[in-house]
Amino acid sequence: MLRHVTAIRYVTPLREGGSLPGLMEADDLGTYVVKYHGAGQGPKALVAEIVSGELARGLGLPVPELVTVELDPALGASEPDQEVQELLRASPGLNLGIDFLPGALDLDPRAFPPDPGFAGRVLWFDALVGNVDRSWRNVNMLFWHGSPYLIDHGATLTFQHSWAGADAWVARPYDASAHVLLGAAPDLDAADAALAPAVTDEALRAAVAAVPDRWLAGEPGFADADAVRAAFVAQLLARRDAREVWLPGVRDAVAARAGADEPRTREPQVSYWAARGSS
Repeated sequence: MLRHVTAIRYVTPLREGGSLPGLMEADDLGTYVVKYHGAGQGPKALVAEIVSGELARGLGLPVPELVTVELDPALGASEPDQEVQELLRASPGLNLGIDFLPGALDLDPRAFPPDPGFAGRVLWFDALVGNVDRSWRNVNMLFWHGSPYLIDHGATLTFQHSWAGADAWVARPYDASAHVLLGAAPDLDAADAALAPAVTDEALRAAVAAVPDRWLAGEPGFADADAVRAAFVAQLLARRDAREVWLPGVRDAVAARAGADEPRTREPQVSYWAARGSS
């Protein structure tokens, strides 16, 4: 289960991405980037954040701590932006918090070159969960205290948006052509050898157990939240076992990038997601 905290101060909105998360202080003295169940993507984006994030953590990939956050919309009463006010009013109660990393930089692989082993594990994981949101345009990795961190997994596990067609997702090819780590010579074979055996029933059950019941209950076609959790586990085990279908395309993308010109690097910059900690 994720730790639970209560928000005690609304600091500022973070305007990167479409969900308009907010930076908040909590009663454990921590500061969190809070994503709301009332945002346009709805609770399913939070479910994806938790399942993919906790699975990544279980596979040894670095992810900031996730917590559930109790929110009183009155905390944002002084926020002048009407859009933010409406979002807070739509999101009372339980929301998702991601540990704030003050002063973190966007991880540009040309400025902070990752080793091929790490690059391969991240690419393999993204292919497993169908993450289309780790590209040169949207890196979704931070560099903090000398280490990389993976963030923003709300666009993964898209099968949950249409369970009737979920079987087709299992063998769906993964388009890795724009992945931000292709230029780091990712060792995909080593990643497959290390991570595929670690994607076990036990590991997946631990990841889905972290999702609050209320974000799974009421899913059409399922008796209860536990039935939805079991379906997530089955989907990801089937995806793991279908690697002979989707992994060759990822290998082809790695080979095609080898020796090719890299996209132009950016100067290292403080991430807006991680830097707006002033009151």
